[in-house]
Amino acid sequence: MGLMVATKAFFKLLTNRALSESFDDFASGKLALEAEKSKPDSAPAKPSEKPKAKSKPEPTSGRSEAISLLSALQREARFLDLVKESLDGYSDAQIGGAARDVIRDCGAVIERMFALQPLSTAQDGDSLETPAEFDPAEYRLTGNVTGDAPFKGTLAHHGWKATKCEVPKYSGSVLSSQIVAPIELEIK
Repeated sequence: MGLMVATKAFFKLLTNRALSESFDDFASGKLALEAEKSKPDSAPAKPSEKPKAKSKPEPTSGRSEAISLLSALQREARFLDLVKESLDGYSDAQIGGAARDVIRDCGAVIERMFALQPLSTAQDGDSLETPAEFDPAEYRLTGNVTGDAPFKGTLAHHGWKATKCEVPKYSGSVLSSQIVAPIELEIK
């Protein structure tokens, strides 16, 4: 198998859960066992027997969505490479140049998975008032907070909300569920 075909297969398996599960069945020999069971020399099923329903496969891991998100940020934006790198030997310009691409690519991952929108359309520095009954998850009050709502203040940050949450489901093994990024080994 050529390197290009292997790479295409890898990314298809990585992004297509059904295909990944069927490949996992193939690789573990389950398909060969099923083919062996369905050979003509086995006794035919009695007409009164109902076909057995396929049982759902057991979850393959306890991988959290947080690790899946971190893995996507590393895979698509090299986020961990930037934040884990010692910056001591680099100039501010070099750091800024490297960070530009990482920040852009991280933003694309976050947008694709969460479609973030501001909680308020007001601009930083504008005057804003809370409702009389407000959700403390939606407003963080700072400064001289006294009395009862509604509170009026100056907007320091508009806040964010996710309009969706589509973190890819992990389909790998339990043993590799905590791996955020694989070792990359170039063979020469």
